[in-house]
Amino acid sequence: MTTTTAASLSDKNIPVDERLMFALDVPSNDEAMRLVSELGDAVTFYKVGLELFMAGNYFALVEWLVAQNKKVFVDLKFFDVPQTVASAVTQLTKYGASFATVHGNDSILKAAVAAAAQSELKILAVTALTSLDQGDIDDLGFKADVKDIVLSRARRAFEAGCAGVISSGLEAPALRGSLGQRIMIITPGIRPVANTDDQKRTVNVEQAFENGADYIVVGRPIKNHAGYDSPRDAALDIQRRIREVFA
Repeated sequence: MTTTTAASLSDKNIPVDERLMFALDVPSNDEAMRLVSELGDAVTFYKVGLELFMAGNYFALVEWLVAQNKKVFVDLKFFDVPQTVASAVTQLTKYGASFATVHGNDSILKAAVAAAAQSELKILAVTALTSLDQGDIDDLGFKADVKDIVLSRARRAFEAGCAGVISSGLEAPALRGSLGQRIMIITPGIRPVANTDDQKRTVNVEQAFENGADYIVVGRPIKNHAGYDSPRDAALDIQRRIREVFA
């Protein structure tokens, strides 16, 4: 078993095979369904984002995934006036998704949480995208350390009733230190090996969970499967690594 910090390691009752979320970032529903079928039981949880939303028939795909006994994370980062976000979340509750991302201030987050309250849908607040580093944060006009921004947004999300936050694994230890196990942490930007793409604040599989993640989101390392014979083999190896962390 990998050495972990007991206070950071997730203690939530999550089936170990569901802790991996695959980012289903492909250009069409047909490609998405082909990939889901190829992955089979290697992946249970799917993040479905903007690329497939713009491809058309997005909610038909969400319903198809649910019918395949898969769990769905709708990553559309709702951001608008509170009433509009609440209306959008109300519409989304019809489709059986487990999680949805919301981006915004306290009023927006509270509106989303209230709209989802009578359903199984859980609201996740976006903190700072993992494609941004401190230089990008400075360029956007935020005169604060990226960790401080993530902590501030996470605390406000918790107070607004959000089930969890999207956070880099680099900030996850500070979140656990501040909020303990009370909030769920979903960590994207996972790079099982050395990173060479546009994600800047990255960690590997073991680091993410040791730092406090409840779930990790992995996309290109599985889809492109460098060093593996297939996306399924890449996913199975990540699942093996997750099991070893929680053994």
